[in-house]
Amino acid sequence: MKIVCAESVLCAREAFAPLGEVDILPDREISTRHLLHADALVVRSKTRITADLLRDTSVQIVATTTAGTDHMDLPALADLGIAAASAPGCNANAVAEYTLTALALLARDENRPLDGLRLGIVGHGHVGTLVADKAPALGLVPLLNDPPKAALLDPGTPDAPAYLPLADLLPQADILTLHVPLTASPAPYPTRHLVSCDALAALPRGAWLLNASRGAVVDSDALEFALQHAHVAAAVLDVWEDEPAPSPLLPLPRYLTPHIAGYSLEGLLNGTLAAYRAVCRFFELEPAWHPSLPPAPPVVLDLAHLSPSDALAAVLSAACPLDTDAAAWRAAFADAAAESATLAAPAAPPPLAPYRRAFDTFRRAYAHRREFAATPLHLLHAPAELLPALEPLGFPLTSALP
Repeated sequence: MKIVCAESVLCAREAFAPLGEVDILPDREISTRHLLHADALVVRSKTRITADLLRDTSVQIVATTTAGTDHMDLPALADLGIAAASAPGCNANAVAEYTLTALALLARDENRPLDGLRLGIVGHGHVGTLVADKAPALGLVPLLNDPPKAALLDPGTPDAPAYLPLADLLPQADILTLHVPLTASPAPYPTRHLVSCDALAALPRGAWLLNASRGAVVDSDALEFALQHAHVAAAVLDVWEDEPAPSPLLPLPRYLTPHIAGYSLEGLLNGTLAAYRAVCRFFELEPAWHPSLPPAPPVVLDLAHLSPSDALAAVLSAACPLDTDAAAWRAAFADAAAESATLAAPAAPPPLAPYRRAFDTFRRAYAHRREFAATPLHLLHAPAELLPALEPLGFPLTSALP
């Protein structure tokens, strides 16, 4: 058996080499000639899976180690008789932790405690459910919107989630966070530009917006206007329309990262494991790879003289360094913009190659973080109000000394 893997697939050789010959190639450089004699293709989102890529090859299954399948032409795979597999939920906890860290950082930056704020969660799937479950630990009140789930809900189900129509949720949401797939008409519940001018105008003035789902769920022009006029006071974006291409919107978010919300070591390994099991299942092989991760070093913090809100931001950003990552990405993006400007021909748009190179380089070199449950804490002088929030978030609290 021959398996072609994108180089961004974590532990690709370790996982797939026992199954046969493995070729590991740069994600964006995988072409038809590499697949002529391949039985399986394992990728992440940077590899576009099209009919042209796979036609006249011997590939029988394409497995992506990502939760989403936007990069895969699934109808084309079906027409070619090629099986498809993804890894739903593999990095859901990582994205949820990114979201909670973003909220803690915004609370610190805006000097606005989270306690009692209403968190509008659009999409109550793998990620949204975790965000809703963990949000009360930060004092937030979750409000849920998920039309597909609401349509299937039996009204008599005990303890059923209370789903709100988006038009009812928006005016109540102090914060809006998005956790939906990208779908377009004629899908029954299209999400492309779900957050439009009208949706943003319906939010209370001064609301915050977080998007760690798909960039085109938000109308970039509408969000740019809302941020410039302070109707939306702050935004955190891990995705944007047409990424990695630049957008006039990009200088405005408080925190901007290049699609790394789900890039925990655990999330990436879960994705590889899901793809490995899918390939084994397809070829009727017994899975034998059982990966494990080494213990993470403890996070040691002295929280003396910090308010509970600032202490929470310090702990969460030490485990999930969103603020550091955002600063590093802005610097890399600025370098890409400068390079693009020097390469631009007169009266021509700046080339996109420097942005794509910066995007790929940043993600390839990313120091994969560990999730909260794998991050022991040694806290000094922690505010008493902080400790009850940390256990529901999953932290193993090794010590908390007065």
